[in-house]
Amino acid sequence: METDDVFTVTVVLATGPRQVQSRRLQVALGWTAAMAVQQSGLLLPLPQMEVDALALGVWGHKVTGKHLLRADDRVELYRPLTVDPKVARRERFAKQGAKSAGLFAKRRVGAKAGY
Repeated sequence: METDDVFTVTVVLATGPRQVQSRRLQVALGWTAAMAVQQSGLLLPLPQMEVDALALGVWGHKVTGKHLLRADDRVELYRPLTVDPKVARRERFAKQGAKSAGLFAKRRVGAKAGY
């Protein structure tokens, strides 16, 4: 049961592709995002070098550690990108080829182009 002074937040960390860890915490009014991350314990198994590279956000928007939390916030820890998303898309397209990629690549036999 939540009161005005105590509420729930979720802290989420993706340590790798398809490897998501999350913790739900009961925090008090006035807690910051950095305090919630510290309390969650998600950073304990990581080396300090990886911790320093992480960025902090709430619901997909970057914030500082001093950001005050509200009820039902989702605090997210972002890893740095290893490859530019545009470059990765171009490489995937080059590997797949034009025939198997795109919006209309899979169409019925005898169908008109674009349908």
